[in-house]
Amino acid sequence: MTDTSSDATLCMPIEPQWNDIREGVRQVCDKFQNDYWMKLDAASEYPTAFVNALTEAGYLGCLIPEEFGGSGLPLSAGCAVLETIHETGCNAAACHAQMYTMGTVLKHGSDEQKKKYLPGIASGELRLQAFGVTEPTTGSDTTQLKTKAEKRGNKYVVNGQKVWTSRVMHSDLMLLLARTTPVEQVKRRTDGLSVFLVDLREAKGRGVEMKKIDAMINHNTCEVFFDNLEVPPDALIGEEGQGFKYILSSMNAERLLISAECLGDAKFFIRKATDYAKERIVFGNPIGKNQGVQFPIARAYAELQAAELLVHKGAALFEAGRDCGAEANMGKMLAADAAWKAAEACLQTYGGFGYAREYGIERKWRESRLYQTAPISTNMILAYVGQNILGMPRSY
Repeated sequence: MTDTSSDATLCMPIEPQWNDIREGVRQVCDKFQNDYWMKLDAASEYPTAFVNALTEAGYLGCLIPEEFGGSGLPLSAGCAVLETIHETGCNAAACHAQMYTMGTVLKHGSDEQKKKYLPGIASGELRLQAFGVTEPTTGSDTTQLKTKAEKRGNKYVVNGQKVWTSRVMHSDLMLLLARTTPVEQVKRRTDGLSVFLVDLREAKGRGVEMKKIDAMINHNTCEVFFDNLEVPPDALIGEEGQGFKYILSSMNAERLLISAECLGDAKFFIRKATDYAKERIVFGNPIGKNQGVQFPIARAYAELQAAELLVHKGAALFEAGRDCGAEANMGKMLAADAAWKAAEACLQTYGGFGYAREYGIERKWRESRLYQTAPISTNMILAYVGQNILGMPRSY
Protein backbone atom coordinates (compact mmCIF):
# COMPACT_ATOMS: atom_id res chain seq x y z
CA MET A 1 0.00 0.00 0.00
CA THR A 2 1.30 3.43 -0.95
CA ASP A 3 1.73 5.89 1.90
CA THR A 4 0.01 9.16 0.95
CA SER A 5 0.07 10.73 4.41
CA SER A 6 2.60 13.31 3.29
CA ASP A 7 0.89 14.03 -0.02
CA ALA A 8 0.56 17.82 -0.14
CA THR A 9 -2.44 17.62 -2.44
CA LEU A 10 -4.49 16.07 0.35
CA CYS A 11 -3.48 18.53 3.05
CA MET A 12 -6.52 20.71 3.47
CA PRO A 13 -6.09 24.23 4.90
CA ILE A 14 -7.31 24.59 8.48
CA GLU A 15 -7.90 28.32 8.05
CA PRO A 16 -9.40 30.05 5.00
CA GLN A 17 -6.91 30.62 2.19
CA TRP A 18 -6.22 33.90 0.41
CA ASN A 19 -7.28 36.15 3.26
CA ASP A 20 -5.79 39.21 1.57
CA ILE A 21 -7.86 38.53 -1.55
CA ARG A 22 -10.97 37.93 0.52
CA GLU A 23 -10.51 41.24 2.32
CA GLY A 24 -9.95 43.10 -0.93
CA VAL A 25 -13.04 41.60 -2.55
CA ARG A 26 -15.04 42.40 0.57
CA GLN A 27 -14.01 46.04 0.33
CA VAL A 28 -15.25 46.17 -3.27
CA CYS A 29 -18.52 44.45 -2.37
CA ASP A 30 -19.15 46.81 0.55
CA LYS A 31 -19.81 49.53 -2.01
CA PHE A 32 -22.67 47.51 -3.51
CA GLN A 33 -25.23 47.02 -0.79
CA ASN A 34 -28.67 45.42 -1.10
CA ASP A 35 -30.35 48.58 -2.43
CA TYR A 36 -28.07 48.41 -5.48
CA TRP A 37 -29.12 44.82 -6.20
CA MET A 38 -32.79 45.62 -5.50
CA LYS A 39 -32.82 48.29 -8.20
CA LEU A 40 -31.13 46.00 -10.71
CA ASP A 41 -33.49 43.16 -9.86
CA ALA A 42 -36.57 45.33 -10.35
CA ALA A 43 -35.32 46.61 -13.72
CA SER A 44 -33.73 43.29 -14.80
CA GLU A 45 -30.48 45.12 -15.53
CA TYR A 46 -26.87 43.98 -15.70
CA PRO A 47 -24.60 45.03 -12.78
CA THR A 48 -22.17 46.95 -14.97
CA ALA A 49 -20.72 49.08 -12.16
CA PHE A 50 -20.12 46.01 -9.98
CA VAL A 51 -18.39 44.07 -12.78
CA ASN A 52 -16.27 47.08 -13.67
CA ALA A 53 -15.18 47.53 -10.05
CA LEU A 54 -14.11 43.89 -9.75
CA THR A 55 -12.30 44.08 -13.09
CA GLU A 56 -10.44 47.28 -12.21
CA ALA A 57 -9.34 45.72 -8.92
CA GLY A 58 -7.89 42.78 -10.89
CA TYR A 59 -10.03 40.05 -9.36
CA LEU A 60 -11.69 38.81 -12.55
CA GLY A 61 -8.31 38.29 -14.19
CA CYS A 62 -6.75 36.48 -11.26
CA LEU A 63 -6.57 33.10 -13.06
CA ILE A 64 -5.08 34.49 -16.29
CA PRO A 65 -1.28 34.01 -16.44
CA GLU A 66 0.89 37.03 -15.76
CA GLU A 67 2.34 36.93 -19.28
CA PHE A 68 -1.15 37.81 -20.55
CA GLY A 69 -1.84 40.55 -18.02
CA GLY A 70 -3.48 38.51 -15.25
CA SER A 71 -2.33 37.56 -11.77
CA GLY A 72 -1.47 33.95 -12.56
CA LEU A 73 -3.10 32.63 -9.39
CA PRO A 74 -4.37 29.07 -8.84
CA LEU A 75 -7.99 27.95 -8.86
CA SER A 76 -8.35 28.26 -5.08
CA ALA A 77 -7.78 32.01 -5.42
CA GLY A 78 -10.64 32.24 -7.91
CA CYS A 79 -12.79 30.24 -5.51
CA ALA A 80 -11.95 32.71 -2.74
CA VAL A 81 -13.03 35.62 -4.95
CA LEU A 82 -16.39 34.10 -5.85
CA GLU A 83 -17.11 32.78 -2.36
CA THR A 84 -16.49 36.20 -0.82
CA ILE A 85 -18.73 37.92 -3.37
CA HIS A 86 -21.62 35.67 -2.36
CA GLU A 87 -20.83 35.73 1.34
CA THR A 88 -21.24 39.52 1.34
CA GLY A 89 -24.69 39.31 -0.24
CA CYS A 90 -23.60 40.20 -3.78
CA ASN A 91 -23.86 37.91 -6.80
CA ALA A 92 -21.08 36.79 -9.16
CA ALA A 93 -23.33 35.35 -11.86
CA ALA A 94 -22.72 38.40 -14.03
CA CYS A 95 -19.01 37.67 -14.31
CA HIS A 96 -18.07 34.19 -13.07
CA ALA A 97 -18.13 32.60 -16.54
CA GLN A 98 -14.97 34.48 -17.44
CA MET A 99 -12.99 32.36 -15.00
CA TYR A 100 -13.95 28.97 -16.44
CA THR A 101 -14.53 29.77 -20.12
CA MET A 102 -11.13 31.43 -20.21
CA GLY A 103 -9.62 28.06 -19.29
CA THR A 104 -10.67 26.55 -22.63
CA VAL A 105 -8.81 29.28 -24.50
CA LEU A 106 -5.80 28.98 -22.20
CA LYS A 107 -5.53 25.19 -22.42
CA HIS A 108 -6.53 24.56 -26.01
CA GLY A 109 -6.27 27.85 -27.88
CA SER A 110 -3.41 28.72 -30.20
CA ASP A 111 -0.62 31.10 -29.21
CA GLU A 112 -2.15 33.69 -31.52
CA GLN A 113 -5.56 33.38 -29.87
CA LYS A 114 -4.09 33.71 -26.39
CA LYS A 115 -2.09 36.79 -27.33
CA LYS A 116 -5.05 38.32 -29.13
CA TYR A 117 -7.72 37.84 -26.47
CA LEU A 118 -6.36 37.08 -22.99
CA PRO A 119 -4.74 40.48 -22.29
CA GLY A 120 -7.99 42.25 -23.18
CA ILE A 121 -9.99 39.86 -21.01
CA ALA A 122 -7.62 40.44 -18.10
CA SER A 123 -7.79 44.23 -18.39
CA GLY A 124 -11.54 44.31 -18.91
CA GLU A 125 -11.26 45.69 -22.42
CA LEU A 126 -12.92 42.48 -23.60
CA ARG A 127 -15.61 40.45 -21.88
CA LEU A 128 -15.73 36.70 -22.34
CA GLN A 129 -18.88 35.91 -20.38
CA ALA A 130 -21.11 33.95 -22.79
CA PHE A 131 -21.06 30.17 -23.07
CA GLY A 132 -23.20 28.76 -25.91
CA VAL A 133 -23.83 25.11 -25.15
CA THR A 134 -27.40 24.35 -23.96
CA GLU A 135 -30.16 24.01 -26.55
CA PRO A 136 -33.98 23.95 -26.26
CA THR A 137 -34.44 20.35 -27.43
CA THR A 138 -31.36 18.66 -25.98
CA GLY A 139 -30.77 20.20 -22.53
CA SER A 140 -28.07 18.24 -20.71
CA ASP A 141 -27.69 15.79 -23.62
CA THR A 142 -24.91 17.90 -25.11
CA THR A 143 -23.74 15.32 -27.64
CA GLN A 144 -27.09 15.57 -29.44
CA LEU A 145 -27.01 19.33 -29.93
CA LYS A 146 -28.41 20.57 -33.23
CA THR A 147 -26.39 23.72 -33.89
CA LYS A 148 -24.15 23.08 -36.89
CA ALA A 149 -21.00 24.74 -38.19
CA GLU A 150 -20.42 23.74 -41.80
CA LYS A 151 -17.07 24.33 -43.50
CA ARG A 152 -17.66 26.29 -46.70
CA GLY A 153 -14.50 27.40 -48.45
CA ASN A 154 -12.35 29.36 -46.01
CA LYS A 155 -15.06 29.87 -43.39
CA TYR A 156 -17.57 28.09 -41.17
CA VAL A 157 -21.29 28.82 -41.46
CA VAL A 158 -23.25 28.39 -38.25
CA ASN A 159 -26.98 27.66 -38.00
CA GLY A 160 -28.95 26.70 -34.93
CA GLN A 161 -30.17 27.93 -31.58
CA LYS A 162 -28.95 28.11 -27.99
CA VAL A 163 -30.94 28.78 -24.83
CA TRP A 164 -30.10 29.91 -21.29
CA THR A 165 -27.06 31.69 -22.68
CA SER A 166 -26.42 34.08 -19.83
CA ARG A 167 -24.71 37.47 -20.17
CA VAL A 168 -24.53 37.23 -23.96
CA MET A 169 -25.95 40.75 -24.39
CA HIS A 170 -23.12 42.07 -22.23
CA SER A 171 -20.27 40.01 -23.65
CA ASP A 172 -17.85 40.76 -26.47
CA LEU A 173 -16.91 37.13 -27.01
CA MET A 174 -18.78 33.83 -26.80
CA LEU A 175 -17.46 30.32 -26.51
CA LEU A 176 -19.68 28.30 -28.84
CA LEU A 177 -20.03 24.52 -29.11
CA ALA A 178 -21.36 23.33 -32.47
CA ARG A 179 -21.41 20.14 -34.49
CA THR A 180 -18.98 20.13 -37.41
CA THR A 181 -19.47 16.47 -38.37
CA PRO A 182 -23.00 15.00 -38.55
CA VAL A 183 -23.71 12.65 -35.66
CA GLU A 184 -24.49 9.76 -38.04
CA GLN A 185 -20.94 10.01 -39.43
CA VAL A 186 -19.02 9.69 -36.15
CA LYS A 187 -18.03 6.55 -34.24
CA ARG A 188 -18.74 8.05 -30.82
CA ARG A 189 -21.43 10.59 -30.10
CA THR A 190 -18.85 12.79 -28.36
CA ASP A 191 -16.91 13.15 -31.63
CA GLY A 192 -17.54 15.76 -34.29
CA LEU A 193 -18.19 18.71 -31.96
CA SER A 194 -16.04 21.82 -32.19
CA VAL A 195 -15.49 24.94 -30.10
CA PHE A 196 -15.38 28.42 -31.59
CA LEU A 197 -14.53 31.76 -30.03
CA VAL A 198 -17.13 34.01 -31.65
CA ASP A 199 -16.62 37.78 -31.72
CA LEU A 200 -20.10 39.04 -30.87
CA ARG A 201 -19.18 42.60 -31.72
CA GLU A 202 -19.03 41.57 -35.37
CA ALA A 203 -21.70 38.86 -35.25
CA LYS A 204 -24.64 40.73 -33.72
CA GLY A 205 -27.09 41.56 -36.46
CA ARG A 206 -25.01 39.65 -38.98
CA GLY A 207 -26.20 36.13 -38.27
CA VAL A 208 -26.72 36.33 -34.51
CA GLU A 209 -29.93 37.48 -32.88
CA MET A 210 -30.76 37.42 -29.18
CA LYS A 211 -33.98 37.34 -27.17
CA LYS A 212 -33.94 37.92 -23.45
CA ILE A 213 -35.68 35.37 -21.21
CA ASP A 214 -37.80 36.79 -18.40
CA ALA A 215 -36.73 34.52 -15.53
CA MET A 216 -37.17 34.12 -11.77
CA ILE A 217 -33.79 35.71 -11.10
CA ASN A 218 -31.91 38.57 -12.73
CA HIS A 219 -29.44 36.37 -14.59
CA ASN A 220 -29.39 38.26 -17.91
CA THR A 221 -30.01 35.06 -19.83
CA CYS A 222 -31.11 34.75 -23.45
CA GLU A 223 -32.07 32.63 -26.40
CA VAL A 224 -29.52 32.99 -29.17
CA PHE A 225 -30.34 32.33 -32.83
CA PHE A 226 -27.71 31.61 -35.51
CA ASP A 227 -28.76 32.19 -39.10
CA ASN A 228 -25.91 31.63 -41.57
CA LEU A 229 -23.38 33.22 -39.24
CA GLU A 230 -20.01 33.28 -40.97
CA VAL A 231 -17.12 32.45 -38.65
CA PRO A 232 -13.46 32.67 -39.76
CA PRO A 233 -11.28 29.55 -39.38
CA ASP A 234 -9.06 31.26 -36.81
CA ALA A 235 -12.06 31.30 -34.45
CA LEU A 236 -11.77 27.51 -34.07
CA ILE A 237 -10.28 26.49 -30.72
CA GLY A 238 -7.88 23.54 -31.02
CA GLU A 239 -8.71 20.76 -33.46
CA GLU A 240 -11.97 20.39 -35.31
CA GLY A 241 -14.14 17.64 -33.82
CA GLN A 242 -12.47 17.65 -30.39
CA GLY A 243 -14.66 20.33 -28.83
CA PHE A 244 -16.56 18.10 -26.43
CA LYS A 245 -13.28 17.04 -24.84
CA TYR A 246 -12.17 20.66 -24.55
CA ILE A 247 -15.41 21.68 -22.85
CA LEU A 248 -15.18 18.76 -20.43
CA SER A 249 -11.66 19.77 -19.45
CA SER A 250 -13.01 23.06 -18.12
CA MET A 251 -16.04 21.61 -16.35
CA ASN A 252 -14.22 20.52 -13.19
CA ALA A 253 -13.00 24.10 -12.76
CA GLU A 254 -16.54 25.34 -13.37
CA ARG A 255 -17.97 22.94 -10.77
CA LEU A 256 -15.46 24.02 -8.13
CA LEU A 257 -15.88 27.73 -8.79
CA ILE A 258 -19.67 27.45 -8.62
CA SER A 259 -19.31 25.37 -5.44
CA ALA A 260 -17.41 28.27 -3.91
CA GLU A 261 -20.32 30.57 -4.70
CA CYS A 262 -22.66 28.13 -2.96
CA LEU A 263 -20.40 28.07 0.09
CA GLY A 264 -20.54 31.86 0.16
CA ASP A 265 -24.33 31.82 -0.08
CA ALA A 266 -24.56 29.35 2.80
CA LYS A 267 -22.31 31.53 4.95
CA PHE A 268 -24.41 34.60 4.12
CA PHE A 269 -27.66 32.89 5.10
CA ILE A 270 -26.27 31.34 8.26
CA ARG A 271 -24.84 34.65 9.43
CA LYS A 272 -28.06 36.49 8.71
CA ALA A 273 -30.23 33.81 10.34
CA THR A 274 -28.02 33.54 13.42
CA ASP A 275 -27.88 37.29 14.00
CA TYR A 276 -31.63 37.69 13.56
CA ALA A 277 -32.38 34.70 15.81
CA LYS A 278 -30.37 36.35 18.58
CA GLU A 279 -31.97 39.77 18.17
CA ARG A 280 -35.62 39.02 17.41
CA ILE A 281 -37.66 38.90 20.65
CA VAL A 282 -40.99 37.07 20.66
CA PHE A 283 -42.89 36.09 23.81
CA GLY A 284 -40.17 37.67 25.91
CA ASN A 285 -37.28 35.61 24.50
CA PRO A 286 -34.98 35.65 21.47
CA ILE A 287 -36.40 33.27 18.88
CA GLY A 288 -33.01 31.53 18.63
CA LYS A 289 -33.75 29.98 22.02
CA ASN A 290 -36.39 27.79 20.37
CA GLN A 291 -35.08 24.52 18.97
CA GLY A 292 -37.43 24.81 16.01
CA VAL A 293 -35.48 27.90 14.96
CA GLN A 294 -32.04 26.95 16.23
CA PHE A 295 -31.71 23.40 14.95
CA PRO A 296 -32.26 24.03 11.20
CA ILE A 297 -29.60 26.75 11.29
CA ALA A 298 -27.22 24.46 13.19
CA ARG A 299 -27.79 21.62 10.72
CA ALA A 300 -27.19 23.94 7.77
CA TYR A 301 -23.90 25.00 9.38
CA ALA A 302 -22.80 21.39 9.83
CA GLU A 303 -23.62 20.59 6.20
CA LEU A 304 -21.73 23.70 5.09
CA GLN A 305 -18.62 22.54 6.94
CA ALA A 306 -18.74 19.12 5.28
CA ALA A 307 -19.25 20.57 1.81
CA GLU A 308 -16.41 23.03 2.30
CA LEU A 309 -13.93 20.26 3.07
CA LEU A 310 -14.81 18.38 -0.12
CA VAL A 311 -14.63 21.52 -2.26
CA HIS A 312 -11.21 22.37 -0.80
CA LYS A 313 -10.01 18.86 -1.55
CA GLY A 314 -11.24 19.15 -5.13
CA ALA A 315 -9.43 22.47 -5.60
CA ALA A 316 -6.21 21.01 -4.15
CA LEU A 317 -6.38 18.04 -6.52
CA PHE A 318 -7.13 20.33 -9.48
CA GLU A 319 -4.12 22.51 -8.70
CA ALA A 320 -1.91 19.42 -8.42
CA GLY A 321 -2.99 18.31 -11.90
CA ARG A 322 -4.74 15.23 -10.54
CA ASP A 323 -8.17 13.85 -11.35
CA CYS A 324 -10.79 15.72 -9.34
CA GLY A 325 -13.97 14.78 -11.21
CA ALA A 326 -15.54 13.03 -8.24
CA GLU A 327 -14.72 15.82 -5.79
CA ALA A 328 -15.78 18.58 -8.21
CA ASN A 329 -19.14 16.99 -8.91
CA MET A 330 -19.97 15.84 -5.39
CA GLY A 331 -18.62 19.08 -3.94
CA LYS A 332 -20.93 21.08 -6.17
CA MET A 333 -23.93 18.98 -5.16
CA LEU A 334 -23.20 19.16 -1.42
CA ALA A 335 -22.36 22.87 -1.52
CA ALA A 336 -25.56 23.63 -3.45
CA ASP A 337 -27.56 21.56 -0.95
CA ALA A 338 -25.92 23.32 1.99
CA ALA A 339 -26.72 26.72 0.47
CA TRP A 340 -30.34 25.75 -0.13
CA LYS A 341 -30.80 24.34 3.38
CA ALA A 342 -29.29 27.53 4.79
CA ALA A 343 -31.55 29.66 2.56
CA GLU A 344 -34.65 27.81 3.76
CA ALA A 345 -33.60 28.09 7.40
CA CYS A 346 -32.87 31.81 7.01
CA LEU A 347 -36.14 32.63 5.28
CA GLN A 348 -38.06 30.69 7.90
CA THR A 349 -36.18 32.41 10.72
CA TYR A 350 -37.05 35.85 9.36
CA GLY A 351 -40.68 34.84 8.95
CA GLY A 352 -42.73 37.45 7.12
CA PHE A 353 -39.82 39.89 7.04
CA GLY A 354 -37.86 37.40 4.94
CA TYR A 355 -40.21 38.21 2.05
CA ALA A 356 -39.52 41.95 2.28
CA ARG A 357 -37.07 42.94 -0.43
CA GLU A 358 -35.25 45.42 1.81
CA TYR A 359 -33.63 42.59 3.78
CA GLY A 360 -32.12 40.92 0.72
CA ILE A 361 -33.13 37.45 1.92
CA GLU A 362 -35.76 36.63 -0.70
CA ARG A 363 -33.45 37.73 -3.52
CA LYS A 364 -30.62 35.54 -2.33
CA TRP A 365 -33.11 32.72 -1.66
CA ARG A 366 -34.20 32.84 -5.31
CA GLU A 367 -30.60 33.01 -6.52
CA SER A 368 -29.41 30.06 -4.42
CA ARG A 369 -32.20 27.81 -5.74
CA LEU A 370 -30.64 28.00 -9.21
CA TYR A 371 -27.72 25.80 -8.20
CA GLN A 372 -29.96 22.80 -7.72
CA THR A 373 -30.38 22.95 -11.49
CA ALA A 374 -27.40 24.73 -13.01
CA PRO A 375 -24.78 24.54 -14.29
CA ILE A 376 -25.45 20.83 -13.77
CA SER A 377 -28.50 19.38 -12.08
CA THR A 378 -28.34 17.31 -8.92
CA ASN A 379 -29.71 14.29 -10.77
CA MET A 380 -26.92 14.40 -13.35
CA ILE A 381 -24.36 14.44 -10.54
CA LEU A 382 -26.02 11.46 -8.88
CA ALA A 383 -25.92 9.64 -12.23
CA TYR A 384 -22.20 10.45 -12.48
CA VAL A 385 -21.57 9.10 -8.99
CA GLY A 386 -23.60 5.96 -9.60
CA GLN A 387 -21.96 5.14 -12.91
CA ASN A 388 -18.41 6.47 -12.70
CA ILE A 389 -17.62 6.10 -9.02
CA LEU A 390 -19.79 3.19 -7.88
CA GLY A 391 -19.63 1.28 -11.15
CA MET A 392 -23.37 0.76 -11.58
CA PRO A 393 -25.02 0.53 -15.03
CA ARG A 394 -25.48 3.74 -16.99
CA SER A 395 -28.91 5.18 -16.19
CA TYR A 396 -29.38 7.22 -19.34
